[in-house]
Amino acid sequence: MASDQPRTAIVTGGSKGIGAAIAQRLARDGIAVVINYSRGRAEAEELVRTIKAGDGKAIAVQADIADPNGIAALFDAGEKAFGGIDILVNNAGIMKTSPIAQTDDASFDTQIAINLGGVFRGMREGARRLRDGGRIVNFSSSVVGLYQPGYGVYAATKAGVEAMTHILAKELGARRVTVNAVAPGPIETALFTDGKSKAQIEAIGKMIPLGRLGQPDDIAGLVSFLAGPDSGWVNGQIIRANGGVV
Repeated sequence: MASDQPRTAIVTGGSKGIGAAIAQRLARDGIAVVINYSRGRAEAEELVRTIKAGDGKAIAVQADIADPNGIAALFDAGEKAFGGIDILVNNAGIMKTSPIAQTDDASFDTQIAINLGGVFRGMREGARRLRDGGRIVNFSSSVVGLYQPGYGVYAATKAGVEAMTHILAKELGARRVTVNAVAPGPIETALFTDGKSKAQIEAIGKMIPLGRLGQPDDIAGLVSFLAGPDSGWVNGQIIRANGGVV
């Protein structure tokens, strides 16, 4: 690459919550960012404006990662805008909680399609199209380890992500492409708080040894490390960032 050409990252689900914090952090690190959104167009475009106002480089691209062609479209857009892709952050996901006995097929299928299928297709496209020496950062969850009632299907999708992370890290090692996963604990975003009462949220916060819920920037800093030069010897790992709850 030419010295004036920045590294480029795709962040799926990058318009809000943890994804938005990651996009902003990577942009501050000097990385051009492809911000993927499914329905949050206004938020994604505002985030692009914010990044550009700080002299960063970013574009917003609509794509549904549950669609077989969605991830390819993100790579196409990133290559057209910035010349190539170096980093893939598979952040997008959904969470629907219910006891296994009460989980309907639609909820199961949707979580599998996005949380597992979307990440699989991202990893497959990244394995084919990332430049040598690149980075793949997947997202798991610390519910894999907590095994809380109500999280059966969600935890199963994330356990699948962890298995593929370990395997792809070995498959891409010869190209110096590292593959790791971040497994956050409870993070104070809409994905976590929606559907929970204030009392429930406070009770969960008290379970954490550090005494607070995580913030999106707590995770963005970890992704910055995994995407950067200091993590070159970190490969095939699941990093549980959860304040010590598990």
